[in-house]
Amino acid sequence: MFLCTAFTAISSQEAADGYNQGVTQARNSLKSPSKNTVEAIDELYRTGGLVRSRRRGAPAGITTRLRMARYSAEELRKPAPKTVAAANGVHWIAVPEWKKLTWLWHGFSTRKGGVSRVYCAEGAPGDLNLGLTDADTPEHVQKNRRLLVEAITGRSETRLRLVRQFHSNLVRCVQSDSVICKGDGLITDEPGILIAVQTADCIPVLVADMKKRVVGAFHAGWRGTVQRIVENGVGRMRLLYGSQPEDLIAAIGPGIGACCYGVGDEVFAAFESQFSYAPELFREVFDSDPVRKKYPMLFLTQRAPGHSPIGPQLHLDVAEANRRQLLDAGLSTRAIHVTGGCTQCDRELFFSHRGSQGFAGRMMSVIGIRGD
Repeated sequence: MFLCTAFTAISSQEAADGYNQGVTQARNSLKSPSKNTVEAIDELYRTGGLVRSRRRGAPAGITTRLRMARYSAEELRKPAPKTVAAANGVHWIAVPEWKKLTWLWHGFSTRKGGVSRVYCAEGAPGDLNLGLTDADTPEHVQKNRRLLVEAITGRSETRLRLVRQFHSNLVRCVQSDSVICKGDGLITDEPGILIAVQTADCIPVLVADMKKRVVGAFHAGWRGTVQRIVENGVGRMRLLYGSQPEDLIAAIGPGIGACCYGVGDEVFAAFESQFSYAPELFREVFDSDPVRKKYPMLFLTQRAPGHSPIGPQLHLDVAEANRRQLLDAGLSTRAIHVTGGCTQCDRELFFSHRGSQGFAGRMMSVIGIRGD
């Protein structure tokens, strides 16, 4: 009995000594991590499906971000793209470089040229709301959709395929007889149908394979962008249809710009955990309110420094984030077209969920393979 007890005590002491030694080694390695140590940590994260935070020089647990380049909203604002006026009154945006591709249908809608009345001022022309929102009537929405399809394809009976979007990276392969399901991306190789995503600030991305004649449409809000919806979509096109990156072309449509898209530190942290270039996607933007500039004394507070809401706000360039994903997916710089424009700045041309405090219609970005 005595020997058993002594043996147990010795084993516990040895275990404690081993634990303390391991903690000491871990602390020392963290104080001056070698390249091999960092690579081992990265490999451990990858095994668990995680990515190490890309903050440089910041100790564990510290979430402060580095100071970024500061701009005014005017400096970041990009001009709205030119629109095409269809014979039925619909105004839409085409990619100039894609006009020579006679086999391809594509287009980004605006709010101009529809029959909806709920989102426009009294006496103004009707809006082209393409989303089944609570405020609008289904009859008006369906008529608007027929008008858009007719403007893009020349035939109002062309079938339009959609998904129920929920800010994910889920990409669906669709055909003309597919049942509407949840997702945020669509791909197809079937001629004669249009696939579409809806937006009202988020970024729409259209992709086409010029050799295989495969097309994709992706809805990329900040959550979908963090989850790599566009990279996932290109990967699905390669897996299912054999597409090669050098054969792909892409267009990034209008969405809320870096001039207007203020976000919190949690969004920065989410991007930084996934992309080494994350700091390049963010800007610090000063309030450019002319009243605030003319009468700054009216906006002074008695709060301690660092606690006042006045000052630069963190802004995200979602369009650039998706352009970088297309580059990472293998597309060349010349193969990517960015339409420009900001849905919040140009509210006479686009719907903006943020700009209208949630009371907004929806636009559509469509692409398809021309049928017989």
